[in-house]
Amino acid sequence: MAVEILMPALSPTMEEGTLAKWLVKEGDVVKSGQIIAEIETDKATMEFEAVDEGKIGRILVAEGTAGVKVNTPIAVLIEDGEAADAVPAAAKAVAVAAPVVTAVAAPAAVVAAKPAGARVFASPLARRIAKDKGLDLGTVQGSGPHGRIVRADVEGVQAVAAVAVAVAAPVAMAAPAAVSAPVAAMASGPSTDVVLKTYADRPFTEVKLDGMRKTIAARLTEAKQTVPHFYLRRDIELDALMAFRAQLNAKLESRGVKLSVNDFIIKACALALQQVPAANAVWAGDRVLQFKKSDVAVAVAIEGGLFTPVLKDAEAKSLSALSAEMKDLAKRARDRKLAPHEYQGGSFAISNLGMFGIDNFDAIINPPHAAILAVGAGVQKPIVKDGAVVIGTVMSVTLSVDHRVIDGALGALLVNAIKENLENPLAMLA
Repeated sequence: MAVEILMPALSPTMEEGTLAKWLVKEGDVVKSGQIIAEIETDKATMEFEAVDEGKIGRILVAEGTAGVKVNTPIAVLIEDGEAADAVPAAAKAVAVAAPVVTAVAAPAAVVAAKPAGARVFASPLARRIAKDKGLDLGTVQGSGPHGRIVRADVEGVQAVAAVAVAVAAPVAMAAPAAVSAPVAAMASGPSTDVVLKTYADRPFTEVKLDGMRKTIAARLTEAKQTVPHFYLRRDIELDALMAFRAQLNAKLESRGVKLSVNDFIIKACALALQQVPAANAVWAGDRVLQFKKSDVAVAVAIEGGLFTPVLKDAEAKSLSALSAEMKDLAKRARDRKLAPHEYQGGSFAISNLGMFGIDNFDAIINPPHAAILAVGAGVQKPIVKDGAVVIGTVMSVTLSVDHRVIDGALGALLVNAIKENLENPLAMLA
């Protein structure tokens, strides 16, 4: 039977995407796991794999089409010997009418066994996995088109039963907020019609919002409205760090390594989270999660928005390793080639605008993080040392803190630990 290929949800926040490129054409035979298209999400361009075997019977959404809703049919897969016009009625309707927004399918669940002899519709890959796991496909609820069982249903069926009881209550409470927050955030302030009328007599260029800008607008509006921010500021003397960095770079030049001040800041924050472990945490709705490792996110500006790739286990990595990883992540972020697991997660973030000459600023926390460090430029200023006024290089930092997770005294300990690490850089290598 013909099977609809649906627009995938390639990240937890994805609601729609752009079908950037088809890597197959009508009539091509595809195998499960084969890359068949490139999808642009709100953050990156990602490869989309086929989950079933068969032949591409019809392509319903042309490449370059933007605003394709998740779960909208984009193509039809047929079996060998099946006519290309054997397209489900729903798919034909999509080809000529605007797609209907549908809810994202729930994870597969165990259901009552089907009557003996009843036909079970499942993809070949799902059948093989079920056989390997010893699962009865008659007890699996399919989430594919027309109830067809696909790989995700079989792989998820064992995990669902164990997780369902543990997460049922939190998910039930969080679901309405997850759906309504982006809508509410985008709708805040005067309506589009009111703004257009206000400036009707002034020349302007209208810039349409892409997926990334919509996501940034929704998430940060929600964060500013719902996260109780407070701010802690410190000046950090950089002279010792600058001298130490120059020595290290001279030694590492033969290896092609050049450490930046930002590399030291990442290391200092990662170690500070270990020194003040209660601050290495995130807000989880009705509880706080405290982490053992320091996963530090770093904001990277790209055209039209920003990414926050995450350096995992940053406290255990050398400065040169952090530097190389950060350069790689930043490059792929600018090319929009990061995978979701590379920019999701972390418990702490850094936003550095010092290279743009900004002295200091207040950053907005990116939920569920509990804190973000805003870093300004290092500038020469008069400072007092041992009763004498001297000129030193000083960098201003501001720690934005979620008061639900970190109280004032705990936040002060964290920002002071960051300052101590940066002003004594040699100790970070101990």
